Amino acid sequence: MSSSTTVRVLGPSDLPAFLSLVDRDPVVNVFAGHRARLTTLEPRWLGGEVWGRFISGELVSALHVGANLVPIGFGGDDVEAYLPVALAERRSVATIVGPAEPVEELWSRLEPQWGPAREIRRGQPHLEIGTRPMVPGDPRVVPTGREEIDLVYPACVAMYTEEVGVSPEQDGGADLYRARVAQLVARGWQFSLIEDGRVIFKAEVACATSRAAQIQGVYVVPDRRGEGLATSGMAAVVDLVRATIAPVVSLYVNDFNLPARAAYAKVGFTESARFTTVMF
Repeated sequence: MSSSTTVRVLGPSDLPAFLSLVDRDPVVNVFAGHRARLTTLEPRWLGGEVWGRFISGELVSALHVGANLVPIGFGGDDVEAYLPVALAERRSVATIVGPAEPVEELWSRLEPQWGPAREIRRGQPHLEIGTRPMVPGDPRVVPTGREEIDLVYPACVAMYTEEVGVSPEQDGGADLYRARVAQLVARGWQFSLIEDGRVIFKAEVACATSRAAQIQGVYVVPDRRGEGLATSGMAAVVDLVRATIAPVVSLYVNDFNLPARAAYAKVGFTESARFTTVMF
């Protein structure tokens, strides 16, 4: 690195420069933008830190360091520049996630010292839609009511366990996870189709800015899969999110999940990037 290059922890005074960096690709970087606006880059609210790399005083890239290790705007020799920071954070990190190239390069440098990952999901299509869906949405999909948390919570646990491979309630995590679900419901960020007291479909907004919203937790109850509920349900979610939260809806999906990918394609999502997720 040249003498004009520095890597340091960002703080509230760096927020404008950080948001300018994030907004170079506001949909791919929606997680970072959401966290920054929510916390003003104050470490005590972040539950971690955001590090930035400056060249001649200009912020050129960043690394979110917390439960998620997320590269932002990486290029060139950024991985090398942040490696000492990343190496020091093994105990706090549950996942490394983001655009495939920097995540893969970062992991190749970390693995010899961190040891094997629990799972690596490569080539995850990052999908976006900024228009009306190509198919009608199911009108029965609506924002989940606070009085329905007891109904949707088991579906959230089931989806998480199926997707991640471990229960969110493991190691005493039930209270924290239920609080997270309740928070999303209270914000109007969870959407569900409930029939006869049973959740048939649900999805949540994980994070959002004025530019984009990222969907997570898409779930169809197992005995109703294959009926097109994911397609019509996600079309409804896209309409609801675009009307009330952000104009562009995004998500990323495992490359091997062909039914989900087919459903999203029918809705009108198109691929804009590839992600990799390294899980511990």
